[in-house]
Amino acid sequence: MTQTSSQSASPPPSAASPQAAASGRSPYVADAVRAAVEQGLLGGHSPVAGFIDTDGVRDSVAALRDAFAGTPGVLHTFAAKAAALIPVLRLLADCGMGCEVASPGELRLALDAGFAPSDIVLDSPVKTREEIRLALALGVAVNADSLDELRRIDELRSPDTVSVLGLRVNPQVGGGSIGAMSTATATSKFGVALRDAGAREAVVRAFGERPWLTRLHAHVGSQGCPLDLIAAGIGATYRLAEEINGRLGTRQITSLDIGGGLPVNFADDTVRPAYTDYVAALTEAVPGLFDGRYALVTEFGRSLLAKNGFIGALVEYTKDAGGRRVAITHAGAQTATRTVLMPDAWPLRVGAFGADGRPKEGPPLAQDIAGPCCFAGDVVAYGRELPELREGDFVVLYDTGAYYFSAPWAYNSLPRPAVHGFRATAGGAGAEVVFAPVRDAQSLDSIAAECGLAHADALTVPGGGPARPA
Repeated sequence: MTQTSSQSASPPPSAASPQAAASGRSPYVADAVRAAVEQGLLGGHSPVAGFIDTDGVRDSVAALRDAFAGTPGVLHTFAAKAAALIPVLRLLADCGMGCEVASPGELRLALDAGFAPSDIVLDSPVKTREEIRLALALGVAVNADSLDELRRIDELRSPDTVSVLGLRVNPQVGGGSIGAMSTATATSKFGVALRDAGAREAVVRAFGERPWLTRLHAHVGSQGCPLDLIAAGIGATYRLAEEINGRLGTRQITSLDIGGGLPVNFADDTVRPAYTDYVAALTEAVPGLFDGRYALVTEFGRSLLAKNGFIGALVEYTKDAGGRRVAITHAGAQTATRTVLMPDAWPLRVGAFGADGRPKEGPPLAQDIAGPCCFAGDVVAYGRELPELREGDFVVLYDTGAYYFSAPWAYNSLPRPAVHGFRATAGGAGAEVVFAPVRDAQSLDSIAAECGLAHADALTVPGGGPARPA
């Protein structure tokens, strides 16, 4: 079965009844909001915070494993960029996941989180010699992004390295509905462009010259990429592996890194497409992929975390402008950067909660949900039908467990919010919710340090800065 699913094809986020708007994926979101307000994790002293449903994360990992249960030799890695938080990464390691990293910082986080080097995959289009040298010394798998990078690995690799080494190719099968998320277009910066003149032959030759090169990697894209497009890219990569092995007369390529990219439905609570849909689409398009001849690596990120997290924010003021109600909150572009800057591509559902942390009741009113940043476009949602918000109420941005905690924007020097993990004993009234710290809120001292406090006099003290023109 090939299922086409992309974000652009989804209806806009629902603003149905307040109860529906407040439910989220987890039945415990409303309980968590209430408990966070009661315990002071969300309120006047903490006007914006992030929350991660740890049981939901475990359930998502289990669903991924179940979908691939019939396939031997699969390493599921989590794309660290989707939640670059050590406690979250350690939770995923505890679930048996590996980790995909794309920078020295992410590699450090993965190691600190407890991932074994053999379960870490380094992907990046701009690896330095030092990054490659460190990865090889640790035994981390490396996917070279270009033929030039392979030549660097030639220089740096020792015969006794245990790192699995691969090459990323771009099957050039096209893009999805969000261009910035599509990595298999004709001019993508990632991988070796297979359909360019001479490129395919160069890839075959590169493997023939390097018996230690045993993995082929491709990633078509993520949000906005339908399953048939993803399957087409993986199918092209599989056929290339078969061709290389056939021409070399040996099964030199023993594993395929098929990336991640399962799109997330941000329109409602439904998890669609599911991992079972993904496996079914690939089974139909690439029947031999799951027969065990190739070990597989996956690199899912957003689909594992998005629906297991939310952002809560205090409504500081409300006002009317041009006949439209505007709720001014503490969650804007600094926490929901993609949604604010690309609202059509990254819409979010919004829930309305009262000052007591419970879902608001009342007739729907069209309201803009604006953030704290000093530019007019800092609006998370326009004209959203919600119970009337007032000063002291709270809004919840659903499905923000992936990227929204790891890609903050430092505009206006607003502090990064705290992030908390939570578990609930049962849904409904009286449920007990237990929180655990994931990241502390950034302090003003930290902001000042990041902004050069230690060098405050460097440009003004005589002899300490550039000379003043005569």
